[in-house]
Amino acid sequence: MFELHHLSAHEQYDWLRRGDVSVRELTDHYLERVERIDASVGSFVTVTADLARARADALDREGSTAAPLWGLPLADKDLVDRRGVPTWAGSRLSRGRVAETSSPIVDALDTAGTVSLGKTATPEFGLTAYTESLIGRSTSTPYDPSLNAGGSSGGSAAAVAAGLVPFAPGSDGGGSIRIPASATGLVGLKPSRGRVPTQSGLTSLGGLAVGGPLARTVADAGMLLDAMVSPDSRPPRDLYAVRAAPSEEFSYLAAAVRGEGRFRIATTTTSPWDDTFDIGLDPSVLAAMSLTMEHLAAVGHEVEPDGVRVPVADYGRLFTVLWKAGASTIPAFGDDLDLLEPITRWLVLQGRALSAFDLASALAGLTAYERAVIDAFSGFDAVLTPTLALPPRPNGWYDAVDAERNFEQQCQYAPFTSFVNVAGLPAISLPVHEVDGLPVGVQLIGRPGREDVLLAIGAQLERRLKWQRRHPPQW
Repeated sequence: MFELHHLSAHEQYDWLRRGDVSVRELTDHYLERVERIDASVGSFVTVTADLARARADALDREGSTAAPLWGLPLADKDLVDRRGVPTWAGSRLSRGRVAETSSPIVDALDTAGTVSLGKTATPEFGLTAYTESLIGRSTSTPYDPSLNAGGSSGGSAAAVAAGLVPFAPGSDGGGSIRIPASATGLVGLKPSRGRVPTQSGLTSLGGLAVGGPLARTVADAGMLLDAMVSPDSRPPRDLYAVRAAPSEEFSYLAAAVRGEGRFRIATTTTSPWDDTFDIGLDPSVLAAMSLTMEHLAAVGHEVEPDGVRVPVADYGRLFTVLWKAGASTIPAFGDDLDLLEPITRWLVLQGRALSAFDLASALAGLTAYERAVIDAFSGFDAVLTPTLALPPRPNGWYDAVDAERNFEQQCQYAPFTSFVNVAGLPAISLPVHEVDGLPVGVQLIGRPGREDVLLAIGAQLERRLKWQRRHPPQW
């Protein structure tokens, strides 16, 4: 039986604009699904049903506008503030703090015409590759309630995959969009540093964390990215003098819909953590790589197996210093440190023990590493890697006591994502395969500022593999 959530976000937008469905009807449809289904998924931490219905009614009274996402529901990741709504950030330390103002990305998506249904789950301060915290439920991939959705945008990804919202914005400082995208069978795009004005990465330590879309289709990802870059459909208003190189296509939706081009693509299964930890690839991951290479070649791309190696250098030590330094600013002191989870407390205390020389040396080393990656990849339009080394991990799999072991487990699970943040490059996770009922993603890394190329290649694979037809039981 047909239901509204069976439509893509782009199709829902067309229905709204034609008046085939009202904003309130679409909002109510998704709110009903959240109430009925989310107990088995754990994607939401706060549902703002009254605010969502009031917003929907206001948009219906206003009538259809040129806003690029007019009337479409989504949800805010619980690391960003929405005025009047609690922000837990996955931590007991926040104690349900109610935001007095909204974060810039929230204001931007409001300008784009969206309806927020609430806040989605994230691990404590978004620091881990899995979404579990002491303040609530674990967030599961909708494909198996015993397995984790990944992190840190796990709640957002699980909500999209389960059909609780049509798409969702995420943030990615070390893989936090791409990791849960792979674990939940979605398209997850990490833009270039500087691409999204309100989540550019330019204000974060080391330039790591940027905002990007999670969606079921490549076109929906392009549509949401367009709005994140330009909420009012005008030329983007850059907030900094430094930004990513402009794409040849202003509309990422157009690039995703057309899906044109033949490109030179290298593949690799090496990671910068190979010299630090024991990194092993699950057979399902290797199968997904082989399948993708086969279809890329069939489309007409020039595919070079093992065409590059990811630089290693001293990456593991340098990135660990930066991650600890970033955590050191979490405002927990004295007895409040006991409110933090062991992995967070370890990162905070380790970060505060670093010297200025330690941090300066790490930043200089990672800047050199960024140049090395861009140079190594410069001969190709895209580089294909696994998104994850392992299938989705069971809830409770990560060590809850030994923080160093926990950090190692995260790197063994997701060794291919963080170095892309260090390099500032765009990357997309695509749900190309399914093994034993679980989705398996691959990652395409692009040249600086060339999200359009990644979307075009993704669209070509989507036409052949038709992953938009795969759904979890909740669908």
